[in-house]
Amino acid sequence: MPNTIDFQSVALDTLKIEEQALQVLATQIDHRFSRACEIMLHCKGRVIVTGMGKSGHIGRKMAATFASTGTPSFFMHPGEAGHGDLGMLVRGDVLIAISNSGKSDEIMMLMPLI
Repeated sequence: MPNTIDFQSVALDTLKIEEQALQVLATQIDHRFSRACEIMLHCKGRVIVTGMGKSGHIGRKMAATFASTGTPSFFMHPGEAGHGDLGMLVRGDVLIAISNSGKSDEIMMLMPLI
């Protein structure tokens, strides 16, 4: 059975899409990025990452990467935060909340409690 998918073209198209996304992202890095880096650099506690859905999957990976490279970190599910998990946060921790829309209900409900 002949291969009807041009895998090389698919891979190259995917790389072009990713390149365009990186170019857009590069235009969005400003003083806020530097400030976030400074806050994390001077963090006296742990870096806690939270997010729902796909953002949560990305957050889990971020927390694991931070932890494996020497930055104490863990993932906190935002849906569980209001049911006791907020007790894991202490003064000096840094919270990174990820949301594609910036308006996820679970994240928005969590913010006033921090």
